[in-house]
Amino acid sequence: MPAPARKRRHALSAGLVTLATAAAVSLGAAAPASAADTWTETGSDRADPLTESQGLTSVEVPANSPNRYTGIGTIPVGVSSRGWNHVGDPDASYNGYYIEPYQRDSGNSKMYRVQAPGGAWSEYTHTLAPGEAMNNSWSAISPDGQWMLSGEWGTMNRLLVFPTPGINPATSPSADLKLASNVTLDHPVRDVQGCDFSGPTTLLCSSDDPEGTLFGMTKPLLQIDLSAAPNGTSNVSGHVTALRQLPLRSSCSGSFEAEGIDYDRRSGILRVIVVSPGFCVITDSKTYKFARS
Repeated sequence: MPAPARKRRHALSAGLVTLATAAAVSLGAAAPASAADTWTETGSDRADPLTESQGLTSVEVPANSPNRYTGIGTIPVGVSSRGWNHVGDPDASYNGYYIEPYQRDSGNSKMYRVQAPGGAWSEYTHTLAPGEAMNNSWSAISPDGQWMLSGEWGTMNRLLVFPTPGINPATSPSADLKLASNVTLDHPVRDVQGCDFSGPTTLLCSSDDPEGTLFGMTKPLLQIDLSAAPNGTSNVSGHVTALRQLPLRSSCSGSFEAEGIDYDRRSGILRVIVVSPGFCVITDSKTYKFARS
């Protein structure tokens, strides 16, 4: 596994062991498909470092379902014992399929664990395409349910598009989950930890970028406007806008980690997990809430 992936997981583990806005910045030549949104912080909840530190998603089916979270403590023993020791930011389709992305420290594959509306689980494995990084930080299901976007760690100019495992009829747990196409970005992004669709052709993404050289800020909230809805047969382009820096507040000083993201279309609430540095990983890591303004 690439060193950055090990580093990000081990940084959180080390914290546990030790009892551990800016104006919108739009870069790129292409005109945005829609105006950039403004997101205002409206509140926060404590994020448990074991079970709520990697990702989150709102669930529409069954009705009145609670939000779901991922963390090292949510990985089933039967999954981790086979080497799948990192779970990323999950997503749920509007018709009740729930998908968790997994990676491991070696090998040439990624895994997506799918729960159907009836409760049954299945696993879909993707063999890496040439040049593809093995990190598997997040999944984002298109509003029509047929396509799933995913990303790679590091500085990237693309997002990956797959047929949605468990929903798209072209997928089967017994067959390799093939890469279908890409979203070609007009500006590079770094260390994206989660994305979620806020509309048919709009993504909101959390970036753990520690450098701040791409958009003039570290840990940005990104908006990606697609030239068309993903269809899996051809690449689409994506216009990247940095909307604001994510909140970085803690009683401890050090390196924060931006994690998963969720947009709930029913309430219009956007939520993003930010893990605190050092000892404060267990005391004041937060899931921040935002409203469009």
